[in-house]
Amino acid sequence: MSTIWYECKVKYSKTDETGAQKITTEPYLVDALSYTEAESRINEEMSAYISEEFKITNIKVANYAEIHPFENADRWFRSKVSLLAYDEESGKERKTNMYLLVQANDVKEAYDNTISVMKGTMGDYTIPAISESPIMDIFPYFSGEEGELEQLERFNALKSSKPEVAVEIVDHMEFEAITEEEAVV
Repeated sequence: MSTIWYECKVKYSKTDETGAQKITTEPYLVDALSYTEAESRINEEMSAYISEEFKITNIKVANYAEIHPFENADRWFRSKVSLLAYDEESGKERKTNMYLLVQANDVKEAYDNTISVMKGTMGDYTIPAISESPIMDIFPYFSGEEGELEQLERFNALKSSKPEVAVEIVDHMEFEAITEEEAVV
């Protein structure tokens, strides 16, 4: 079953750098099965961080195909990835867009992290846009069952990992050329 992420906007009173109280609304992502569960989960998660009263002002389904946390990154970026496919019937190239939420410190690092995430992709793709997302934090689903502990540990390991630097592989294999006459035999 695929993950459904809900964007929840939370309104609360926050103390700014000058020490003044300021009302702010911040978006968070929650992995849930329904709007009702998303509301319940964001209430539970935010009560651990906010001691005062807060209000959920909006909940909507987030349009992210995948979420990719990285270590030593403090901001989230929305990467638009266009998958390219060739339609043999019409003879035209077709693009399908998907959005990834990638953690990074700046746009260049977000681009590098997106390339790192997409390195195993078999098809062609382009990255037409990367923009900073207002998302403050994400809360993946974890029920506490033993089997999901491994999944949570894997998610947290990814969240604390560094993107791999691509290493160029040099092919040292040699092949002999075969003529058409030898191939027909």
